[in-house]
Amino acid sequence: MKTKFRHVALIGKYQASGSGLSSDSGRQAIADIAAVIAKQGCRVSVEAGTASSMGLGQYPSLAVEEIGSQCDLGLVVGGDGTMLGIGRQLAKFGTPLIGINQGRLGFITDIPLETYETTLPPMLHGEYEEDLRPLMQARVVRDERIVFEALAMNDVVVNRGATAGMVELRVEVGGELVANQRADGLIIASPTGSTAYALSAGGPMLHPSIPGWVLVPIAPHTLSNRPIVLSDANEVAVEVVSGRDVSANFDMQSLASLLRGDRIVVKRSEHCVRFLHPHGWNYFATLRKKLRWNEGGS
Repeated sequence: MKTKFRHVALIGKYQASGSGLSSDSGRQAIADIAAVIAKQGCRVSVEAGTASSMGLGQYPSLAVEEIGSQCDLGLVVGGDGTMLGIGRQLAKFGTPLIGINQGRLGFITDIPLETYETTLPPMLHGEYEEDLRPLMQARVVRDERIVFEALAMNDVVVNRGATAGMVELRVEVGGELVANQRADGLIIASPTGSTAYALSAGGPMLHPSIPGWVLVPIAPHTLSNRPIVLSDANEVAVEVVSGRDVSANFDMQSLASLLRGDRIVVKRSEHCVRFLHPHGWNYFATLRKKLRWNEGGS
């Protein structure tokens, strides 16, 4: 049977810190995965940073932009953080992504490393479930000028400084005032991000099919200030009324320092990230495994 994908790019986690793929075992894992892909009749390229870090000179190396324009599939080896970073960059190209998790089960890098040899070949031949995740487009507005812009797949978080007191934030949805909130911060999370920081702050989990966001206060001064689920058709604006050392971060991977009067404006991006999962995948099975639901049950 002919493969559905002709040109596959491999992207690995190769940062020096943490449990990246710079080890010999990680390098071997990437090489072995490349061999499995090539055996299925696919052309293999390696993301430039991954190739340089791991010495994988036997395969052509491509910058991320070149992957988007030349490859019809990206295969990410690492964790959810690695997938978040590459997903934001490749979303505008519509490049589908498969995630192989080297470590704990991830929510979006959901293929365990030890099973890829049997899981990947059917997917390369078209047996998969497609899962679209919308991105959030965020910008920081200061004196009516945009001073920072970023995409986020998980969340946009406004936080107080580590040694500062509470911040006061004016929150608007669709141009309408929601409240002035005093808290340690505020999370605006997508369904994908509802199982990340927002969940630990007491927010609900949103099914990926829901076109919505969740607004979650972090340690609010008023206990009746609770998480709320919103339609993602509405723009959310958060203005810094008071507070010191306030910052905004986007998927915890990019950060902007904020001043009093700054507005963080979040809207749904026109781009989605395309995830491919093994045939038979479903969201609730991932939750059962990741959150250890029904442990001890039949």
